[in-house]
Amino acid sequence: MKPCQTSRFFSWISISCLLLWAAILYADPWPVAEPESVGFQKDKLEKVAEYAREKTGTTGLVVVVNGKIIYTYGDIKQVSYTASCRKSVLSMLYGKYVVDGTIKLDETIGQLGIDDVQELLPQEKEATVYDLITARSGVYHPASNPGGIPEGKKYERGVTPHGTRFVYNNWDFNVAGTVFTLKTGLDIYDALERNLAIPLGMEDFDRAKHKLSGNAEKSKHLAYYMHFSTRDMARIGQLMLQKGRWNDKQLVPEEWVARSTSAVTPLNRELHCGYGILWWLLRDKQYPEQFKGAYSAEGMYGQFITVFPAMNMVVAHKSAGNAKHRTGAKQYRQILRLIVAAAAPKAEEPAAQKVEEK
Repeated sequence: MKPCQTSRFFSWISISCLLLWAAILYADPWPVAEPESVGFQKDKLEKVAEYAREKTGTTGLVVVVNGKIIYTYGDIKQVSYTASCRKSVLSMLYGKYVVDGTIKLDETIGQLGIDDVQELLPQEKEATVYDLITARSGVYHPASNPGGIPEGKKYERGVTPHGTRFVYNNWDFNVAGTVFTLKTGLDIYDALERNLAIPLGMEDFDRAKHKLSGNAEKSKHLAYYMHFSTRDMARIGQLMLQKGRWNDKQLVPEEWVARSTSAVTPLNRELHCGYGILWWLLRDKQYPEQFKGAYSAEGMYGQFITVFPAMNMVVAHKSAGNAKHRTGAKQYRQILRLIVAAAAPKAEEPAAQKVEEK
């Protein structure tokens, strides 16, 4: 082997070793605890598995209480498409840049020079960044990817003033991704890796799986799909539960966590009581106290990350079979109810004995 070839060979070996070492440092295995140690009944949690096998397309489930995994089901290492959970993750990425002023929520898309395949109308260009991330832009331009506005349902363009009507439209969310890159100068996936995946110690994150996609002939603004394992989805939820803090580092500003999970649009649905900044807010008539303050990232076919502040709990759910073996919202709600029901009631404290004074 020639000297220059030898030098290149050893350089390649050195780089490979560094990458391998970085990957080892990167991973941060979850601590595990028995359900009983945090007040849950294991036999009741097994009813979750029974229901999941018989009634759902669940392929992975992780329950975290007090920062420890107490229950899993299925393949929690499998990395797959997480659908619209990507939007809640984008909200987390926005946080630091909104707080430091890099992203200004009151800027309009017109001021930012944003347009599309079908030229935006003057009124549509008045929509702000805040309108985009709260699904209230009033812009009903076709999105590059399906989803959002139900198929066959149309809204007339140039009629709805921005900020006045909640319409879950992928155009808004995709353009919010464009704004992120435009204002920060960062590729979304590079920011995802640097600002979340590495500091969270994600065990299964693969940057190579992340690519923008969509039909550019319909819209210039492509979808930023994300791919995670169920156990890494749980890390995302745990970070939110911890108000954006992880290992003594504030990855997402605490004020942004609170703001993004507060209702911007109140909703009167069976499971959803509102929509915040790219997060769904939850309620449940059967367990109102346990669901108090709960919120969720939700993706088509059965991808969910749900945070229960009242229970110090995170639930991550995956249906990797997607359309063929989906888990619907009602099925997922039942899974959540079964998990909540497994929380053992607190034992009644014995009545204090009165001691008669002599």
